[in-house]
Amino acid sequence: MSRILLMARLALRNLRRQARRSMLTAAAMIVGGGLLIFSVSLGDGTHEDWIESGVRTGSGHIAIQAPDYRISRKIDDRLGPGSLAAARSALGRSGIAEHVVDMAPKLASSALASSPIGARPVQVIGVDPSAEARFSTLDDKVIEGRYLEPKDRLAAYIGVRLAEQLEVDPGSRLVLTAQDAEGEIAGQLARVVGVFRTGIPEVDQGTVHIPLGTAGSWLKADDAVTTLAVVVDRSRAVSGITRQLRDALAAPIAAGDVSVLTWREAMPELDAAVKVDDLGNYLFQGITFGIIGLAIVNTILMSVLYRHREFGVLQALGFTPGQTGALVMAEGVVLTVLSGLVGIGAGLFITWFFWRDGLDISFTWQEDWTFSGVVLDPVIVPLFRTARVVQGLVFILLVGTLASLYPAYRATRIDVAEAMKFER
Repeated sequence: MSRILLMARLALRNLRRQARRSMLTAAAMIVGGGLLIFSVSLGDGTHEDWIESGVRTGSGHIAIQAPDYRISRKIDDRLGPGSLAAARSALGRSGIAEHVVDMAPKLASSALASSPIGARPVQVIGVDPSAEARFSTLDDKVIEGRYLEPKDRLAAYIGVRLAEQLEVDPGSRLVLTAQDAEGEIAGQLARVVGVFRTGIPEVDQGTVHIPLGTAGSWLKADDAVTTLAVVVDRSRAVSGITRQLRDALAAPIAAGDVSVLTWREAMPELDAAVKVDDLGNYLFQGITFGIIGLAIVNTILMSVLYRHREFGVLQALGFTPGQTGALVMAEGVVLTVLSGLVGIGAGLFITWFFWRDGLDISFTWQEDWTFSGVVLDPVIVPLFRTARVVQGLVFILLVGTLASLYPAYRATRIDVAEAMKFER
């Protein structure tokens, strides 16, 4: 320990002797650390917003379905009353229930929506109006009429593009036609009670909500559903809760009656979008810190080249070549750690102070932007995570260590006899 402390003191002394060069390199590292925290915090906040929007519009953080439904999307692959009851019981268990925010049963089927003006293919989703209003944000997107209510029976809530194509509005009638659970073609009359707009063309053009009871009776599915969608308190808890649910539902899963999917499995497009955006962020940080690493190499290497005599004296006094290299390595690591800590601290403070309520980038577009089936929120709220700060520190330390390797190697190759010839 005393040797390590000695190395640290010598490293600090040597960095002070070349204060201007050390400060320039430290400034680059501080800016890099600040940019790292800023970009990572905004990136995590953006991804959390994407996930929240996607799961609320789709099948939740966790989707409990029949095993084949994810592929077939047919009403034949549905959860029966027994499987649904088992799933609800599992969600009520200790260790799971405290994380569950909302759940919503859904009975979905491909259908044809018709009006006197024509017909369009749609996805009809039978929902419990009360549960869906808590689960989804679709009831907040109404532009005409209202959302479904518990007392509704022959009611439909449709997207604005579908309403325009079929030339219907609240009060108009629609005929929904689909194949029921017995394989027969069945029709259902419905009256439009509301029109919504999400900004997602696929949803606004192809989604129809009707009461769950009406859908079950029309499609002869009784009390069955195709999906029990679950929203939990935070996306990072999904993996752990999913494992617990699979353990709790081990018997019906083994029997082939139930499958438990995370949002990444149920919505692979959204998962791919998050991963691609993360990759772009990592590439940006890699390029930035690659440049900073070169600056560290330059600072430490120049220090080595100008200190041949000093290193010769140290080795004459008993330092081994390895200890000389370790001293140079310590200088690089100390410079990196100190400037990295300052940079990350500054990045956290600046990001929190100026953008804690969100960074508004709405001036960059004039209408809704969609990506992988979600509407992008123009206000990005940064998400601060301790794990990300630790990762940033480890990454910065790694860059400093790697950048110090070559100068340290050069220091170990110094010949004592030749070094003593150098003047101060």
